[in-house]
Amino acid sequence: MIKKIEHIGIAVKNLQNSNELFKKLFGQDHYKVERVESEGVSTSFFMLGETKIELLEATNENSAISKFIEKKGEGIHHIAYEVDNIENEMQRLKKEGFELIHQQPKDGADNKKICFLHPKSTNGVLVELCEEKK
Repeated sequence: MIKKIEHIGIAVKNLQNSNELFKKLFGQDHYKVERVESEGVSTSFFMLGETKIELLEATNENSAISKFIEKKGEGIHHIAYEVDNIENEMQRLKKEGFELIHQQPKDGADNKKICFLHPKSTNGVLVELCEEKK
């Protein structure tokens, strides 16, 4: 079951510059920077109440973030939702007709197991499911 918005992912060209920009916007510094080799990204997280903002910078030209920025420019990349059991939620959503980008959860940033739903099955929104690793 989807519990809440976990974070909003924003694709950026330069993580360091964007950290400074969002620090001014939010009035606070990011709390974490992390590199996720499997996704070809460096991430930075800001906490706003119960919701996180994740900035994503491509670390190579083949990453999804690099391709996204090339096509659409910087901006909102995805909305992530927290779930209790990612495997069960993936199966439920698959049965409901949603297209999964990956058939198995992957390791993501911020100690999460993740899965993405294809935007063509979610009205053009890239949806990420997140479960805290135990």
